[in-house]
Amino acid sequence: MQLRILGCSGGIGGANRTTSFLINDSILIDAGTGVGDLSFSALTRIEHVFITHSHLDHIACLPMLVDTIMGSRNAPITVYATETTLNVLKKHIFNWAIWPDFNKIPNAKAPFMRYSLLELGQSCCIDQCTITAIPAVHTVPAVGYKLDSGKSAVIFSGDSVCNTEFWDIVNSTENLSHLIIETAFSNREYELANAAKHFCPLTLLEQLKFLNRPAQVLVTHLKPADSELTMQEILRDHSNISISRLEQNQIITF
Repeated sequence: MQLRILGCSGGIGGANRTTSFLINDSILIDAGTGVGDLSFSALTRIEHVFITHSHLDHIACLPMLVDTIMGSRNAPITVYATETTLNVLKKHIFNWAIWPDFNKIPNAKAPFMRYSLLELGQSCCIDQCTITAIPAVHTVPAVGYKLDSGKSAVIFSGDSVCNTEFWDIVNSTENLSHLIIETAFSNREYELANAAKHFCPLTLLEQLKFLNRPAQVLVTHLKPADSELTMQEILRDHSNISISRLEQNQIITF
């Protein structure tokens, strides 16, 4: 399996793209602005979209994706999320006021997009990749995802803070190769990070003490204004854990 990082920034501007990861050619994890850099041909090959939560930086390109490729596929795009997140998409995005309801057109029996409920802890096996919704703690109901090829696994925290259940899953994943974990703010924004339920270096490094198995730790969701400072603060104070910055267009083989 290949995980291509289409976007991993906590903001936009210049080359910054918000969260979206592509597994092989057909599976998206979140649909942030990074999706917009794909060619039309690549967009038509996307069949499944797994959403961590309803915040705009993680769903911004989903409406445009469906609109762009409608009629160019023989099957609908399937959007997977928890019940709460699906309800937000239905009520606030695909509601005819903001965007058409592609779950109803061209007709309800053969729509351009369909929803698939994914409960916390539930797994889907698609193209030999097992995708499992795992716990996350954010300002809205959210999940992370474990991506397992059978050979190795990548765990993505989504937007989240302190969460013992998350670390239980991380530490019980024997074939874990990469841990992608968010840190949005620098330490000078400590209070804001706590209020927004994001990590800053101080809280990230405190949480990483719970990691008890080897893995490459990749930091994502850095806010553009302080991205360099935030990574400096992480790398200055981390112990013997292998930590680096997740990069746009990076490819992780797992």
